[in-house]
Amino acid sequence: MGRLKLLLGLAALLLVVAICWQIVSAEISNAELQGDMRDIAAQVGSRIGLESPNTDEQLRTAVLHKAEEHGISLTPEQVTVRQTGEGKSVVVFLSADYRSRVNLLVHSFTLHFTPSSNK
Repeated sequence: MGRLKLLLGLAALLLVVAICWQIVSAEISNAELQGDMRDIAAQVGSRIGLESPNTDEQLRTAVLHKAEEHGISLTPEQVTVRQTGEGKSVVVFLSADYRSRVNLLVHSFTLHFTPSSNK
């Protein structure tokens, strides 16, 4: 009887860990993408004069590439790019809107994320 309880307890613990792993990995990927979006929006090279400012398409492509690196599937329509100002004083805002599916054994649900370059 004691072994059965132990095995059932371990099985329940493994199930909880598997569920939490999927949710936590989606949250971590989102946080990493948000950090990358902040770095992209900073455009450090153009601020110190090493390169010209990026176009909206270049910024969008950079966000799509970073999302892909983190296992996030985005389309160009899901990425918003806004630039205000000119030259070295340009301010860039980047955001994305996507959903990530978490599949469990008998149930699945969707997590909604909206990372942006804002702090």
